[in-house]
Amino acid sequence: MSTTDTSLTATHPTTANQWVLASNNKGKLAEFKRLFAEVNLDVTIVPQGQLDIEDAIEDGLSFVENAIIKARHASRISGLPAIADDSGLCVPVLGNAPGIYSARYAGEHGNDSKNNAKLIADLQPIRAAEPDTPIKGMFVCVLAMVRHADDPLPIVAQGLWHGEISETAHGDGGFGYDPLFWLPDLQASAASLSATDKNNISHRGQAIQQLLAQLPL
Repeated sequence: MSTTDTSLTATHPTTANQWVLASNNKGKLAEFKRLFAEVNLDVTIVPQGQLDIEDAIEDGLSFVENAIIKARHASRISGLPAIADDSGLCVPVLGNAPGIYSARYAGEHGNDSKNNAKLIADLQPIRAAEPDTPIKGMFVCVLAMVRHADDPLPIVAQGLWHGEISETAHGDGGFGYDPLFWLPDLQASAASLSATDKNNISHRGQAIQQLLAQLPL
């Protein structure tokens, strides 16, 4: 998302006409901008960076915990309702790593190339032992929306996007692990999809639809 407000015209009533989006990740913000533009939501989404809100300390042990932590942090500072995303890649044969540490899997936060390289390296022994067995993976997105910082009943939505982990990168779109996330049915990676096609099936697109379905009518 850009550093300007994103005004959306729609029919879902909300508790306020502005929400803070608790993320400073440029890739996520760009996806959220497109996703929210496609839904009917009578609210202005304000990226937290526009309000000079720094990232929260993500010390939870699950996607759900971290999403709620980030939403409460942005809401407390801004005084507005807030929505937060916590997402990542889970690979069952690695004990669901990188998981909540996806963005800093290689030790440096947000370094996609190093994170991808580490994932490929960590999977090499498993591929060598079972060369004909695809390695399954799933992208996870948990969205949490709080009406105020101490909201005792956050709205929580989850999206799962199943695929396989490729040995090599494919495509030059997307961000994060998209180039390694292979979709057998489409014979394409997440990084090879158009933004529209990705949003229609991605973990983040699924989570937003679930979130909207839980808003009071």
